[in-house]
Amino acid sequence: MRKFLLLIMVVITGIVFSGRLLYLQVLDTSFQKISQNNAVKIVYDYPQRGYIFDRNGKLLVSNQPSYDVMVIPKDIKNLDTIAFCNLLGLDKKEFKEILKKARVYSPRLPSVVIPQLTKEEFARLSDQMYKYNGFYIQKRSLRDYQIKNAANVLGYIAEVDKAIIKKHPYYQMGDLIGSAGVEQQYEKILRGKKGVKYIQRDKFNREIGPYKNGIFDTLPEKGRDIMLTLDATLQKYGEELMVNKRGGIVALEPSTGEILALVTAPIYDPALLVGRQRSKNFTRLWYDTISKPLFDRVLQGEYPPGSPFKTLNALIGLQEGVIDTQEKISCHGGYNYGGKRPLGCHHHRSPLAMIDGIAISCNSYFATVYRRIIEKYPTPQEGMDNWKHHLESFGLGNYLGYDLPPGRKGLIPDSKFYNRYYQYPKYKWYATATISNAIGQGEVLLTPMQMVNFTATIANKGWFYKPHVLKNVMEVDTIPKKYTVKNYTTIDSTYFEPVIEGMHEVYNTGTASYLRIPGIEICGKTGTAENYIRINGKRMKLTDHSIFVAFAPKDNPKIAVAVFVENGYWGSRWAGRIAGLMIEKYLKGTISRKDMEDFILNGSLEEEYKKPYSGEEFLINQ
Repeated sequence: MRKFLLLIMVVITGIVFSGRLLYLQVLDTSFQKISQNNAVKIVYDYPQRGYIFDRNGKLLVSNQPSYDVMVIPKDIKNLDTIAFCNLLGLDKKEFKEILKKARVYSPRLPSVVIPQLTKEEFARLSDQMYKYNGFYIQKRSLRDYQIKNAANVLGYIAEVDKAIIKKHPYYQMGDLIGSAGVEQQYEKILRGKKGVKYIQRDKFNREIGPYKNGIFDTLPEKGRDIMLTLDATLQKYGEELMVNKRGGIVALEPSTGEILALVTAPIYDPALLVGRQRSKNFTRLWYDTISKPLFDRVLQGEYPPGSPFKTLNALIGLQEGVIDTQEKISCHGGYNYGGKRPLGCHHHRSPLAMIDGIAISCNSYFATVYRRIIEKYPTPQEGMDNWKHHLESFGLGNYLGYDLPPGRKGLIPDSKFYNRYYQYPKYKWYATATISNAIGQGEVLLTPMQMVNFTATIANKGWFYKPHVLKNVMEVDTIPKKYTVKNYTTIDSTYFEPVIEGMHEVYNTGTASYLRIPGIEICGKTGTAENYIRINGKRMKLTDHSIFVAFAPKDNPKIAVAVFVENGYWGSRWAGRIAGLMIEKYLKGTISRKDMEDFILNGSLEEEYKKPYSGEEFLINQ
């Protein structure tokens, strides 16, 4: 055996060395990549981003050419810094800082020196760039907005940062990515796929043609076009109605969950966030901490829902069997529950059954119903949790799952919330301690999107599709499955009829009777949400918010609307008029109630917002 030992060792050593050589020369490509970085220049060919259309095929967003001055730091040679800075219109100190950042990112990969040149700037520079080794002009495409509306829905594109590059290797420094709205949500669909060209260079770093005759080159693939559920005409009209006001409008098609309009006010022109002025304009919008144009009030604003919330308590009361449609409840100007002051109510005929209670918006009626809901169970904790369970089935107290990036959950309090608040079991609490929830004025907070969703659910008699803004990916004609699945509430469908009738009576005999639209049967609910702030420990009351929810027609509804106007006094003054105009505009295409339209288009709440604490009030509430 010993005489073979030396031979075995030689053979094993030979196998090890051969294997290592095979790995280094064939399997391991790292040295090849390093060699290519020195001998091959990689140039990306950026695709056209997908177009965006509205539900009727109207083009909303297309593309326009743009040009970036790029640099590969390791290729810079014999640079006349002063001449180059003069050519680009850059300060020498600023230029050196740009090069420093580029080298930190990568000496071998391209970085942007000047983004988004105009056509005139490109024409002036293109003939001069050959003089400066390491610098070249990269063609890209920027967004070209065909409308001045829906900035909060469409979003914008911006340059990627290091965090995005680290997380998504697809992107390189200088690449653009959707950063808000639809552009962000459907980035992978819209962006397309970059093409790549490999260019061979000689030992003097001169380009001598395609690497290996271009066999590794790829062509760019255009992003896919998408169609949104938005109605561009209705969106534009809604934004016009909200000029000089703060708040939001959101309209849905109840039968599909498709978002017809989503207006947040104040709004901005989406073109402001395109081109070299994007950063400057974005900073100005971001630091407007009073009107907050970048804050989507429909999706992110959390407000007391006010009287529209009474419709939900009516449905829960019917489902729980604590009230029926015939029982009448007396009201003597308020609901006295043993507190320091009664839950006030405007004076009206009494007693009232459910339909009239909804139409006239009687606080005493709904305080009675709410108290019975909570007190039906052995403890208020059980009653509160059961109440919340019903509300959650309407999509409240949580994210609805719509396909736009921002959002807030709102708040539907439960027993744990009140146990903490009242320090239970040290102090006990009862239904009367939470009685303001009966009229949407307690601890309950909803977003306008949640308000329109529960309104659409009532219109559908107990079910809803998750709201969404994507109608289809063109040439594919599909949307995510979750937007085609019905979500059912815990309320039996039969109980919706009297609530719908009560909302219809709001327009016939109730709080919105003077807002009727000829030829359209509308079901709605006014809301006036009390508006308090706390300054230096002192609770102060400000002008109430104006709220309105509605759907139409009564039978086979085509549109549901929620309107919220900050500091808008009472529900029918601003929000009710706006809701009616939006409904008529969508269903008829024309406006018959010119008196209402003139009031809204010529009306302004800017003086209201100039009052002391009005701006602070909004910030504190958020």
